[in-house]
Amino acid sequence: MPSYTVTVATGSQWFAGTDDYVYLTLQGTHGCSERHLLDKPFYNDFERGAVDSYDVTVEEDLGEILLIKIEKRKYWYQDDWYLKYMTVKTPVGDYLEFPCYRWITDEKEVVLRDG
Repeated sequence: MPSYTVTVATGSQWFAGTDDYVYLTLQGTHGCSERHLLDKPFYNDFERGAVDSYDVTVEEDLGEILLIKIEKRKYWYQDDWYLKYMTVKTPVGDYLEFPCYRWITDEKEVVLRDG
C-alpha cells in the first residue's frame, strides 16, 4: 500500500493554532484517497508556528497528485486556524507544495492545488 508523508505548517500569528479536527483527502489522476484524520496520539497538533508531519497510507496508487482537500471540524468550540502550506512527499520521492496562507474559519472543505 502506498504511503505519503504530509507536512503541515501552521502560521506564527497570535491564535493561529487550532485544537479542531483536521482531515485530509488526496486527489490524484488515478483516484481519490479516503478522508484521513491528521492526528498524533498524545501530541498537541497544529500549534502556532508548528510544522508537523503525518504518514498517510492509501489502498492503491493515486497517480500524480492533482489537489488536496482539507476539512476542519469542531472539537470543543469553533476555533480558527491559519494554514501556511502543506507539502506531500509521494511514494516515489517527489515533493509537492500546496500553499494556502489564509485563515480556515468554518467547517467547510478547502481545496488546495499544487503551487
